[in-house]
Amino acid sequence: MSEQQKGPAGGGPGGQRPGGPAPGNFGFGPGRGGPGAMGMPVQKAKDFKGTLRRLTGYLRPYRFSLLIVILTAVLSTVFSIVGPKIMGKATTKLFEGLMGKIKGTPGAKIDFHYIWEILAVLGILYIISALFSYIQQYVMAGVAQKTVYGLRKDVNEKLARLPLKFFDSRTHGEILSRAVNDVDNISGTLQQSLTQIITSVVTLIGVVVMMLTISPLMTLISIVTLPLSFVAIKMIAKRSQLYFKGQQKALGELNGHVEEMYTGHNIVKAFGHERKSVDKFNSVNEELYQSGWRAQFVSGMIMPIMGFIGNIGYVLVSVAGGILVLHKTITIGDVQAFISYSRQFTMPITQTAQIANILQSTVASAERIFELLDEKEEVPEAATPIAVVQKESEAVPGKAIKARGDVSFNHVQFRYKEDTSLIEDMDIHVHSGQTIAIVGPTGAGKTTLINLLMRFYEINNGSITIDGVGITQLKRGDLRNLFGMVLQDTWLFNGTIRDNIAYGRTGATEEEVVAAARAAYADHFIRTLPEGYDTVLNEEASNISQGQKQLLTIARAILANPTILILDEATSSVDTRTEIHIQRAMNELMQGRTSFVIAHRLSTIRDADLILVMNHGTVIEQGTHEELLAAGGFYADLYESQFSSRKRQVDAV
Repeated sequence: MSEQQKGPAGGGPGGQRPGGPAPGNFGFGPGRGGPGAMGMPVQKAKDFKGTLRRLTGYLRPYRFSLLIVILTAVLSTVFSIVGPKIMGKATTKLFEGLMGKIKGTPGAKIDFHYIWEILAVLGILYIISALFSYIQQYVMAGVAQKTVYGLRKDVNEKLARLPLKFFDSRTHGEILSRAVNDVDNISGTLQQSLTQIITSVVTLIGVVVMMLTISPLMTLISIVTLPLSFVAIKMIAKRSQLYFKGQQKALGELNGHVEEMYTGHNIVKAFGHERKSVDKFNSVNEELYQSGWRAQFVSGMIMPIMGFIGNIGYVLVSVAGGILVLHKTITIGDVQAFISYSRQFTMPITQTAQIANILQSTVASAERIFELLDEKEEVPEAATPIAVVQKESEAVPGKAIKARGDVSFNHVQFRYKEDTSLIEDMDIHVHSGQTIAIVGPTGAGKTTLINLLMRFYEINNGSITIDGVGITQLKRGDLRNLFGMVLQDTWLFNGTIRDNIAYGRTGATEEEVVAAARAAYADHFIRTLPEGYDTVLNEEASNISQGQKQLLTIARAILANPTILILDEATSSVDTRTEIHIQRAMNELMQGRTSFVIAHRLSTIRDADLILVMNHGTVIEQGTHEELLAAGGFYADLYESQFSSRKRQVDAV
């Protein structure tokens, strides 16, 4: 094939880049938080519970692995929590020995043997905790990547099943954002936040239990400081959210401006707007700077304020603990352990608040992906598809059908919208090897006719047949393999010239690629390039001329050796000399093939076997050039207007 993989709608596989980063992403990674995670604005899901339940369904095949993750997370956290309590015993024993020596108690000494035993136990506990943590992260990494792999695979397969009208009605950036940014956002959450939720909850419960076993009174004192923390977080988050929204808005505007200026830098320079472009960049950049530093500063205050409130709690706990030690209600080691626990107490609360924010964004991303997965698909393939249609095969019963290239539109009706008809009762019959020109004003339905023929859109009524076989009886891939396309807007990818030509047919040899280039009159200019066939085209193929691009796409179509050829005014944007080369190459390509030529310059299609004149989605006239001129209808008026316009231009010169 030539360019049919791309489709008439235009836009190469890459499409345009997303307009900006994912929600919560300030250019440092795919949607993770950073210092400002608490205050960043997040996109909220419309159906949080339903989407979360559906997302959980992707985790269902890995239930056993998730059970291991939960178990190891709990064990790792438990072993870690027990540590301070055991460390407190060592501190108590050390304190008792020192106090005995100070008081001069007979036989008083520090029991280092006991202390070393405690330290050994602590070392074993922390090693076991680290081991379980490693197992948890390792297993969760596998689960996260397998889950996201399945999700990404579903998205990719869905995109392959969606009709052309889906892509026509959405920007490439929007589709890419769902397929890439939103999936990455889910990946990061599954990898990090899911295990953090388990760890935070277990830590919070475990710390509270351990604190209660030491002193219910000091536990109550620690909990009293919690409302202060919540009030502080709420006030800061509310304030910083305004700045983060401004930052995201400015960042999106800056990205759009930079992309626009770099894409059209030739035009900017040609019209002398460099200063204006720089001034706008500086203005938007200043706005981004002001919003950014305020957002980061305000959100960055969370941890210092939390630390300040925590220190107030430590002071109160230390005072209360000292009093209790003096009354011999608890030991000095218990006070040390309690202070350690109180330091751990606020951390899981802060983490849980951050995770809740991230989870909201993640579920919103999942909802966007599921909206894509729920889009209406193309009409299913034929239940019992016929044999693959191949040009080289013979029409023998039991073998593949030989494609001659007879095309018929039988009373075809089509509408983009249910209440607006575009094509009504189209009846066209084309014989093998004929050249069919399609002419008409903009919006007449010329490209729509090609879209229907290649089954990019489904007809509403009637039928389209190739060699008497309805196109709905063919697999779409088999149908489109019959076609080669050379479009006005060429599409070449970043790669060598050889690879771009060989794109027309899988497994093409070097000799076949060169032969196709010669037939397209492209071999000469290719060999004049420094690297010849190994010359690498840049992303926009701007390192060769427009005419050379067209010759390469014609070479690709020649290599594909299609049964039916579609040409969309391939010479409209090149000079006269290049047009002659391209016209020769196309004449070579059209030999013995059914060809549909969408023409704007009527002088190029005088020799067509049949000219279809379209207007408002209907074929209003059909016949040869001479027949249509003799009829004196719409085509004759169109031709005369072009001829008169061309004559006036020549006279003016």
